[in-house]
Amino acid sequence: MPTAQPTPEGVATSEHRRGLIAGACGYFLWGVLPIYFSLLASAGAFEITAHRVVWSMLLCLLLLAALGQWRTFTTLLRDPRVAGRLTLAAVLLAVNWITFLVGVLTDRVVDAALGYYVNPIITVLLAVLVLRERPRPAQWAAVGVAGAGVVVIAVGLGSFPWIATVLALSFAGYGLVKKTVGAKVPALPGLGVETLALTAPALGYLVYLTVTGASTFGADGGGRVSPAGHVALLVASGVATTVPLLLFAAAARRLPLATLGLLQYITPTMQFLTGVLLFGEEMAPSRWAGFALVWVALVILTTDGLRLARSNNPRPRAPR
Repeated sequence: MPTAQPTPEGVATSEHRRGLIAGACGYFLWGVLPIYFSLLASAGAFEITAHRVVWSMLLCLLLLAALGQWRTFTTLLRDPRVAGRLTLAAVLLAVNWITFLVGVLTDRVVDAALGYYVNPIITVLLAVLVLRERPRPAQWAAVGVAGAGVVVIAVGLGSFPWIATVLALSFAGYGLVKKTVGAKVPALPGLGVETLALTAPALGYLVYLTVTGASTFGADGGGRVSPAGHVALLVASGVATTVPLLLFAAAARRLPLATLGLLQYITPTMQFLTGVLLFGEEMAPSRWAGFALVWVALVILTTDGLRLARSNNPRPRAPR
């Protein structure tokens, strides 16, 4: 008997399900990174970042060859406009990585979580300031409430939350640059170009550490892991970096923006819980109040986005 072909609705549902799985897995992996990188504390933020770049580049090259996307990769490299913008994206991503690692290694994971919570708000501001988009009233309300939350946290701490601010600005800037590059740049070749832009300085820094005897590669992992385990974790940081980015790209191709926007809160929520419950970071009343305001802002922003998505995609009426 002939096998029944899936209906268009069935194909769409299957793609949506795959997108949800990919997105949830990607954001989950980003969420557990504080636990992963805390095991590498003896290496420091810059050495860990350099290893992330080098091993990610090696993984990207292997995947490009295995998946037959080498020609696309070299074509992107020969396009000055695209290569230049991807290089800028790479610099912003490196700033984000280093700042995040500083937060993790100095027991400020909650500050890092705040940065990723605030990131959608900063994205709205960049869209207004750079892309000249006209914000909706709900978006302005979300920006105002989130700003008040950050002020409350800053006043309570007695210092400016620079880790959260740099993380939010760098990642929102990364998203903006990627948007200007356009959707025609495939995920893996684009990531390959970004990583290649950082590979030379990363290799140079690792060589410098080795020559000066400051490298922790092969050394004791500060009592947290064995020397062999420390090496394995540094090498595997390439996978820990690349896989979530590819999962995110797969989800972005299959899911509506509103759904993807909801999934993105998995990462900072896991980081927040890790900082408070696992690492025992202090949450003063002013911090709770500030986070509460930020969460209210995100509810406003998310509700507005879902309402807009429904109005742009009305449900078809059933035939009479």
